[in-house]
Amino acid sequence: MPEFVPASRVTRIKSSPSVAAAARVRELKAEGRRILDLTVGEPDFDTPQHIKDAAAAAIDRGETKYTSVTGTPELQKAILQTLHRKTGQHYTAGEITIGGGGKQVIFTAFMATLDAGDEVVISAPYWVSYPDMVLANEGTPVIVSCGEDTGFKLTPEALAGALTERTKWVILNTPSNPTGAVYSREELAGLAAVLKDHPGVYVLTDEIYDEIHFGEEPITSLVAVAPELKDRVLVTNGVSKAYAMTGWRLGYAGGPAPLVAAINKLQSQMSSCPSSISQAAAAAALTGDHAFVRESVEVYRERRDAAVSGLNAVNGLQCATPEGAFYAYINCAGVIGKTTPDGRQISNDEDFTLYLLEAASVAVIQGSAYGLSPYFRISYATGLPVIDDAIAAIEKAVRALA
Repeated sequence: MPEFVPASRVTRIKSSPSVAAAARVRELKAEGRRILDLTVGEPDFDTPQHIKDAAAAAIDRGETKYTSVTGTPELQKAILQTLHRKTGQHYTAGEITIGGGGKQVIFTAFMATLDAGDEVVISAPYWVSYPDMVLANEGTPVIVSCGEDTGFKLTPEALAGALTERTKWVILNTPSNPTGAVYSREELAGLAAVLKDHPGVYVLTDEIYDEIHFGEEPITSLVAVAPELKDRVLVTNGVSKAYAMTGWRLGYAGGPAPLVAAINKLQSQMSSCPSSISQAAAAAALTGDHAFVRESVEVYRERRDAAVSGLNAVNGLQCATPEGAFYAYINCAGVIGKTTPDGRQISNDEDFTLYLLEAASVAVIQGSAYGLSPYFRISYATGLPVIDDAIAAIEKAVRALA
């Protein structure tokens, strides 16, 4: 049998660190260990009943066939209304694309636009998939480190310094995975002022967590702040996070018609259309009662406050308060260089996360996976008892270091 040689696009990328961490947790649980899992980036709530009912009703009506590449009329209408509500801008059916999750929409956008050597500006810490999506589509990730001094956010000065004649995209993720950072109107306006001088640069705004925020004002979109950029901004979103629908795999985006047409052309050859049942469920989510979203955000707020308070009480750890999403990004510089009870040195954040898994049975993800060390990410999309037990175990493990 001949040796299998994968395509170069496969060898250019690595497996998702968050997926790998989740797989390791499942393995340990299968071995009988109780693992306090703070890795999972999905709500622990069930999908709201009215959304499940809408899916069941669609099945009963026989809506189990192919749909248009651009989705059912009901979902198109729901997305157009949602985009207008969130951005203040009017989109048409020719300016929206629907895919099997926000991840597929983003990947297909890069597939539709990137050629070898095209650059994509990505601020670190970043969602783990951004650089590899760019690499898989022959682009070049340009990583800009954004530390705690800027709230883990890209500044106009840093953006201006990263742009070149090869820049095709800039990615903005607000609220952020992994930090929970949120860009204000003023911060977005500052970035928009830079982008106005670079008319060939597109902006991908990943707003998948925009319903999960803890401020008094709604999350602001770049398009709302700078509508003059609308013809080169792809506003991406989905139903996975806000509506506890990760497994339904339904994402969408609004953007300039030529770009959307290119994405939909690829989509027509990739999967024809998203699941018709998931589309019915997503339409119900976007147009239905949002009480679940409001209630879940208050639960996340309680969990966030408990996690931040508990972690900041651990000697050697520092945790900024997230403004949105359900993640916290913890500075662990204070434990780097210390020694474990069995004599191993903690040389970096990956060493520390492995130590927590082995010594404390707490699963977290190292900051190096997100492009900025020494940190680790936790998800508080899990119950308070798990969070409290995990923090107690982390405190005990850190206290044991010498």
